[in-house]
Amino acid sequence: MVPFFPKIIANKGLVLYVVSLLTVSIAFNSFAMPFMWMLLGVAEVSLFFVLAPKLSKEWQSKSVKDFTRNLFWIAVLLRVVWVVFSYYFYLSQTGQPFEYGSADAIGYHDEADWLAYENWNYIWDFLFASRSSYSDSGYPFYLTVLYKIFGHNIMLARLLKTVYSAFTCVLLYKLASRTINEQVGRMVGVMAMLMPNLIIYCGLHLKETEMLLLVVAFLERTDFVLRSRKITIWNILCPLLLATAMFTFRTVLGALALFSFITALVFSPNRVMKKERKAVVAVWVVLAIVVLAGGTIMTEVESVWQGRGENQNAKRMEQTLRGNQWAKYATGTVMAPMIFVLPFSTMVDTGQENQMVLHGGNYVRNFMGVFVLITLYVVLFKKKNWRDFSLVGSFVIGYLGIISTTGFANSERFLLPGLPCLIIMWAYGVSELTPKSIKFVKYWYVIVLIMEIGWAYFKIGSRGLLG
Repeated sequence: MVPFFPKIIANKGLVLYVVSLLTVSIAFNSFAMPFMWMLLGVAEVSLFFVLAPKLSKEWQSKSVKDFTRNLFWIAVLLRVVWVVFSYYFYLSQTGQPFEYGSADAIGYHDEADWLAYENWNYIWDFLFASRSSYSDSGYPFYLTVLYKIFGHNIMLARLLKTVYSAFTCVLLYKLASRTINEQVGRMVGVMAMLMPNLIIYCGLHLKETEMLLLVVAFLERTDFVLRSRKITIWNILCPLLLATAMFTFRTVLGALALFSFITALVFSPNRVMKKERKAVVAVWVVLAIVVLAGGTIMTEVESVWQGRGENQNAKRMEQTLRGNQWAKYATGTVMAPMIFVLPFSTMVDTGQENQMVLHGGNYVRNFMGVFVLITLYVVLFKKKNWRDFSLVGSFVIGYLGIISTTGFANSERFLLPGLPCLIIMWAYGVSELTPKSIKFVKYWYVIVLIMEIGWAYFKIGSRGLLG
């Protein structure tokens, strides 16, 4: 077993990023990214590939208490630095502390800013009671409560996100440690702490950071219930309440949460949870589904599922009308096989500044995708221990599978909820490296380079900008 992220592979990841960036910038020099985005990308990639092997090795010898404390506070520090920097950076670039072309973020802020002056009955009626859909109600409600208590403080809301994101890293460590082992769990915690995308979202006024906390907290508490020797009503209610809250952020997430809970109950090994206790927990989960089934939430789930094909066609048509001529080819059949490495990294300037901000983090996802493939091979064919991953696996595969059938298969925001589970798969894939799989990783270096060049060609060509 490999108990930490090997430095030799991390170094290759960093060098390959520089090679990819230079190759794309030279090959498509008319669309080369401005230097500041290149510099930001180097910082993002270096943060992950320089510190992940160092800390995942050095922190293996620390006590659980010291490791958890270091993980949490360094995660907070990294995120606070980005929150403060990005606040003033966006202020100087866009004239307001919001990202380029901000729509949803400003909408959330303005809605909460308005509702904070209303009474609680009106707020509840507006966000929940009078709505035919609860999706996207949870985050405005949270912001409204925050603004009512502390005033309309954008910086405070984002500083709180740093705490939520750091706590998410700790929960991921606990989840992976129980699911796999302590060494892999620590590797997962370090990778999550350093993952650029998770850091960057703390500086955005979007719902993703809070939504990821709900996702990981649900998975961690569900795993706790499955492994707990004693079943209590609170232990069972906690993940069910978290799953219900997820419906108010994104309908698909709530549905997948309940699905993964049932899947884990059915397929988790008996050494994890005895059949008798499975039956008790299953009754509670079924009761929760029955309660939800008769209301707005399940009506919304049914609507989303039935309309998935139309949504994909509408999204591709919208992209085509906006000038993306090749978007019509991004069907579920095409995108599904690549879903574990998406979204591709945008290393060219096509006027999409927000994608250039995230391009370093997306490159990390592309490079680390090989370890997801190794994990799938090990759990399905080599060790055949897929039952141990029934909770995490059913959630991430189910969610990414659904997203691949929509028009958002390469949308970083829509793929983000799957990232925590993918990080667990990255770390497990690293731990299972063998001389044979190392050869496959070396082939992957070439695939990643082709991937980045090909995506740059697609981005430019689909807009009819190739000469």
